[in-house]
Amino acid sequence: MSGPLKGIRVIEIGTLIAAPFAARMMGEFGAEVIKIEAPVTGDPIRKWRKLYEGTSLWWYLQSRNKKSISINLKSPEGIEIIKRLASNADVLIENLKPGAMEKLGLGWDVLHALNPKLTMVRISGYGQTGPYKDRPGFGAIGEAMGGIRYTTGEPDGAPARVGISLGDSLASLHAVMGALMSILRVKTGQGDGQVVDVSLVESVFNLMESLVPEYDLLGHVRERSGGALPGIAPSNTYPTRDGAYVVVAGNSDPIFKRLMRAIGRDDLADDPHFEHNDGRVTQVGLLDAAIAGWTSANSIETVLATLERANVPAGRIYSVADIIADPHYQARDMILSAELPGGVKIKMPGIVPKLSETPGQVNWQGPALGAHTTEVLTDLGFAEIDIQRLKERGVVQ
Repeated sequence: MSGPLKGIRVIEIGTLIAAPFAARMMGEFGAEVIKIEAPVTGDPIRKWRKLYEGTSLWWYLQSRNKKSISINLKSPEGIEIIKRLASNADVLIENLKPGAMEKLGLGWDVLHALNPKLTMVRISGYGQTGPYKDRPGFGAIGEAMGGIRYTTGEPDGAPARVGISLGDSLASLHAVMGALMSILRVKTGQGDGQVVDVSLVESVFNLMESLVPEYDLLGHVRERSGGALPGIAPSNTYPTRDGAYVVVAGNSDPIFKRLMRAIGRDDLADDPHFEHNDGRVTQVGLLDAAIAGWTSANSIETVLATLERANVPAGRIYSVADIIADPHYQARDMILSAELPGGVKIKMPGIVPKLSETPGQVNWQGPALGAHTTEVLTDLGFAEIDIQRLKERGVVQ
């Protein structure tokens, strides 16, 4: 492993999305990630969504660069293995229900005593404190209570969801940020490790812009607005003649003028009422109708080419097929070639962000259940005969 996180050991005790995605990102930048899985079944994501020969394609992506060690956490010997791992780790990431780690004998007081330098990242629905902390919480609930679903969808329709597990992924990003800040504190000698408490609800809420002060001071409740950007005009999704859709963002003052001239509406470009955003917002319907009238009369290629020449931000709404075929994605190494067991070639997403000197990398895809159990236990000092006995007793797989 190489990268800016080389030498950082991460223990992942999590399933499905939030904790595993956070650990995956750290692994892509050089951290040694040891994923703890239950014997026999492993992480449920191994069977989620589309399967290829019995294994989820999502699994191969979500667990790349990770070492899989299968441990029975219901056994005292299994808990002792986790303690030995934590004693020599930098980060432990978990997304169990609050209190579950304590019931296992792996609470913060125990782990901190074993390893004062350890950072414990805890991802849950509502956080480790508060009246809702014991409620079950998934990413979908975080999206609902964090405010984003209320503002998503058509104005006359029901609240909608984004087509991905956004709440979980936002929690993962906050988890990585928190882990890195805590690691920096430890590595620079400013103090010991700490708990990074990440809530799914709060991770979504953190993205909700000026929602709170708008309501508190003005009594304004931001509602669903379809493809438009409320309070900023014009910025919306518009149809084209050939059935495609284009997002056009003409919402700065100079861009608005260039956009209007590009679509042949000099009258609107020169109208002093539309010189600034506050005036444009009051007539957003008129402006959207003008833009949609022009896009509807032209093909997506003509629309994009015209707006590019005018230096107006615009983009076609991409499907996955569009993404894979796009030369810019390819030039940025955002579509990588990978190999599944048996030698099957497959495309996978690239790594974000791009670091100039220590870029991330993919060394292997999601491993078989327990593929690294023997390796990891050997590194911990277990003799071969002891490892075999642990396997025979069902402590490890």
